[in-house]
Amino acid sequence: MQSLDEVNLSNTNELTMQMLSAQTPKVFRQLVSDWPIVALKTDPEKVSYMLSKSAGKVVPAWVADKKEGGRFFYNSDMSGFNFERQRLPFNDVLRWLMANASDEDIATVYMGSTSVDMLMPLYREHNDIALLKDSPLVSLWTGNRSRVAAHFDATDNVACVLAGARKFTLFPPDQWDNLYVGPIEFNPAGQAISLVDFKEPDLARFPNFAHALEQGFEVTLYPGDAIYIPSMWWHHVEALSSFNLLQNYWWRQAPEPAGNPTDALIHAMLSIKDLPLAQRNAWRDIFENMVFSPKQHEHIAKSARGFTKTLDSEQAAKMRKILKQGLDL
Repeated sequence: MQSLDEVNLSNTNELTMQMLSAQTPKVFRQLVSDWPIVALKTDPEKVSYMLSKSAGKVVPAWVADKKEGGRFFYNSDMSGFNFERQRLPFNDVLRWLMANASDEDIATVYMGSTSVDMLMPLYREHNDIALLKDSPLVSLWTGNRSRVAAHFDATDNVACVLAGARKFTLFPPDQWDNLYVGPIEFNPAGQAISLVDFKEPDLARFPNFAHALEQGFEVTLYPGDAIYIPSMWWHHVEALSSFNLLQNYWWRQAPEPAGNPTDALIHAMLSIKDLPLAQRNAWRDIFENMVFSPKQHEHIAKSARGFTKTLDSEQAAKMRKILKQGLDL
């Protein structure tokens, strides 16, 4: 495993979009250490602060039996998952975590991707990254010791540790084969995950995972630390403490009307994957011309270039209409 680059900044105001547009992850030690939620030195103080900011909302949560060792994954035959989805009062879960902080032999509770603005409307007045204040998704992740399987997001991501410690294990986007990825259509949280147990990797079943480890990066973050994870980078996240709190920002470097690339992948699997080889190769060339290395198409009159022009909301609406008509056949 390799070490990640670490960037020293005195506060979040020194962040730039150039830093957050890099192609490799970066660690920012103590970037948010001056936030009130981080400056509170004990977990009970943090919980009291959050209770004062929240309105007792009910939030989605994952609950796994203690025998799962904190790992959220499939069940034994991959017909379902090894945890239950529940809706729990946020404040009650915070109190339960505090009451059981000294007990390691308990169930794992994981409240992930909870909207900060929904949960604590006034909280971001003093706990925010100004550069990312308009990010479409700002979320809170709360729980005790847990392990979330390696996955990637189509969005860029800045994750800030507010309480506890988290170990991040990251891999470049080209490690799909070496990570033994599971189904794209059936997975715990909407993104395909690695089937490898990072704590006890079965190299007889997953031999190429050893190659992934050669290309991987590992870092442990503590309260006040932050990490930038570029779009498409695989990341396995392990929460190491009895109480963990993380705040993250997701955004896309894409035109606002752009669609979800995973939808395009599924559509391509539906329409191209089982064609004869010669036809697949022909479509590969077309995709290269139109998508991956788009040409200017100067041979077409400007008024007629249609979908080859830079994407805007009018084009996106036309594209979605055509797709919907085709899928409805």
